[in-house]
Amino acid sequence: MFRIGSGYDVHQLVEGRALILGGVEIPFEKGSLGHSDGDVLAHAIADALLGATALGDIGHHFPDTDLKYKGADSLSLLHQLVLEIESLGYKISNVDSTLILEKPKIAPFIQEIRTKLAHALNCSVDQVSVKATTTEKLGFTGRGEGVAASAICLVTKSP
Repeated sequence: MFRIGSGYDVHQLVEGRALILGGVEIPFEKGSLGHSDGDVLAHAIADALLGATALGDIGHHFPDTDLKYKGADSLSLLHQLVLEIESLGYKISNVDSTLILEKPKIAPFIQEIRTKLAHALNCSVDQVSVKATTTEKLGFTGRGEGVAASAICLVTKSP
């Protein structure tokens, strides 16, 4: 059985926070505001996996009202979800994701991000795609007010 899921996340960019994308700290003057570490890429991928397996969304599993997730490492949370879906018999076939932000440039960090995500997802790097795009200075991402990420995944389950 094949199942597809999609995920999307947005975080405001603010001074005084680290910019964590796919578990990698990206040098920049602003970072993602969030209850956890604000890793929009890990959050979008988590929601894609949860959607594919019909297990709700990331807010259901890790509510921002729970203090134990304050400042949490989103890659660790993603890994916990992967272990849960694997225990139900699902296996990740691939993940394709896109970061949406005007700056900083993400290209120099893509391989490191893919490697960290693959580790958290219990899969190989060639099963994880990470791309980045701008919005040509349009909208909240174009103005540098926030960062967004989208993801889609394919999971399989043996009968």
